[in-house]
Amino acid sequence: MTWASWTTRGIYSGHGGVLTEEVGPLSGDLTVHTTWADDTAQITVQYTGAADWFTMSGSPVPCSSEEDSRALHEAVVEAVRLGSAATVPAPAPEPDRQTGEIASE
Repeated sequence: MTWASWTTRGIYSGHGGVLTEEVGPLSGDLTVHTTWADDTAQITVQYTGAADWFTMSGSPVPCSSEEDSRALHEAVVEAVRLGSAATVPAPAPEPDRQTGEIASE
């Protein structure tokens, strides 16, 4: 099994903070943690230095590579900085492996 994880501490959320599944919005000095395994990224947040972790709304998300999961982590960190009840950003559509084109919906 391939996996990776990233943690970014000391993110000050924008007004409205980040939305979690368990307790609703969190705001202030937050830590974001992303774990990628089995083509899935799980994103959790906590008050920096606290013991409890909360699932960020929109997590888990499909994520096909370690590189993509790192980019997703950075996008989540930026979303938390912006606030406005941030949720996990939707992943970018992946191109078809044979044609290289992105399918339209």
